[in-house]
Order: sequence, then structure tokens, then C-alpha cells
Amino acid sequence: MILDSLENAGLYESLHPRFKQAFDFLRKTDLAALPLGKTEIDGSNLFMNVVEITGRSAEVVRVETHNRFIDIQIPVGASETMGWIAGNKLKEVADPYNTERDITFFADKASNLLLVQSLEFAIFFPEDGHQPGIGEGKHKKIIVKVLA
Repeated sequence: MILDSLENAGLYESLHPRFKQAFDFLRKTDLAALPLGKTEIDGSNLFMNVVEITGRSAEVVRVETHNRFIDIQIPVGASETMGWIAGNKLKEVADPYNTERDITFFADKASNLLLVQSLEFAIFFPEDGHQPGIGEGKHKKIIVKVLA
């Protein structure tokens, strides 16, 4: 798991072959002006979903993991609290792995809560349990999906 600002994204481009392309796209784009929906950057290997979420309490938001994709999550316009827990500590599967959506949900809760400011990013690898969307009110969010 990585938390940083877009200004420092270049520090992480060497961690994965598709990170440079993802961060180049994010740096060159007016993120606040992006319409809701899916945008392909490199087909099914690298794409993003722009969504509007309504924050919920940590008691309600479930921890999730992905097997095939790395998430780069960026709140836009408002901060968002995101939880993190090491995937190997997750024990209580709430919804088993859904191949089509590449997601498993857990009843476990995050061991750490991180306040991610607008236009900062959090990278969650397949081994990272994450609990996004903790907070109040509505805001736009970008979720870049990078094929692991």
C-alpha cells in the first residue's frame, strides 16, 4: 500500500510497467472535469472508473481485495478515509471471490485508517485489504485499475 500526492507519482513509476502510463494520464488530465464512467487507457490492462460515492461509516464499509488488479484510488474535491489491512490477516469472507468483478469482500475491519486528501492517491496491491469510502457526504473519486 502506498499513499502520496500526484506530484510525487514519478517515484513509483518503476514499481510496475503500467504505472508510468497511468500517472502520465492522471497528470495530464483535469481530474475534476472527468465525466462519470469508465475510460480505457490501455484496453483491459489499464482503465479507470470515475464514480460518485457517498461516504459511510467504517462499521458499514466492507474490506475488499482484488486478485487481478491493482487499485490507484484518488478522491476528487473532498478527502476520503480509506482503511488498510494486510491481506494475510483477513479471515472472515463475507462474499467469496467474484471473478467477473475481481473482488472478495470480508467482514474483517481495517487495522489502519488513512485520510486521503483530494488529489492524493492510495495504491492498493492484490495483497492489500482495503476499506474505501469511509466518510460523510458525496464526492467524486477516480479508481484506476492496473492489471497486476
